[in-house]
Amino acid sequence: MNTRRNLLGGLGVGALGLLALGAYGRTNERESRQRTLGDKFPNVPVFTHEGKKVSFYDDLIRGKVVVLNMMYTSCGNTCPTATANLRRVQQLLGDRLGRDVFMYSITLQPELDQPRHLKEYIDKFRIGPGWQFLTGTPEDIRALRYSLGFYDVEPEVDRNQFTHTGMVRIGNEPIDRWTMAPALTEPDHIMSAINHVDLRVDHAAWPNPPKDANA
Repeated sequence: MNTRRNLLGGLGVGALGLLALGAYGRTNERESRQRTLGDKFPNVPVFTHEGKKVSFYDDLIRGKVVVLNMMYTSCGNTCPTATANLRRVQQLLGDRLGRDVFMYSITLQPELDQPRHLKEYIDKFRIGPGWQFLTGTPEDIRALRYSLGFYDVEPEVDRNQFTHTGMVRIGNEPIDRWTMAPALTEPDHIMSAINHVDLRVDHAAWPNPPKDANA
């Protein structure tokens, strides 16, 4: 129970659904806020499963609705189930993926998971296009893990990769609207969390609203 409580504590302010709403306001306020948002996430170089080098904030996060989780290819318990759930989320997103919503998985073992290993993982789980798997230096991945709230407040627990949180971080970066969902929950629940932060979706409670939803 204490471990679970500490895991939740490590998610940080705002990570469990404290949402920043509303318009940006005046131009100077908007510019100031954009600088603050950019400061939240390290703009470190990372490599995709295709071996492409990109900047984390500028290329992957800025101006987007994003879905992020952490995993590693040798994980035999949580990760395969979480990957299967997110694969279903990928299917539910349909053509929104890569246009309105962007999915990223970051390895917890960058010293072992090079791009080719991530590509093998994608092939193993038959993951379709539009969902990127990322690696980098251990120092940069650690900085990303902390900035995204994927850490435990107890150092000994935090160092144990077998106790990683199994959460999905979901956010609308332009308006600083963020939440989290358990990776092991039903895919429809994860979709509802995505729809909740995406202002383009009118019916956040329904991942796939029926055609007569407004009737």
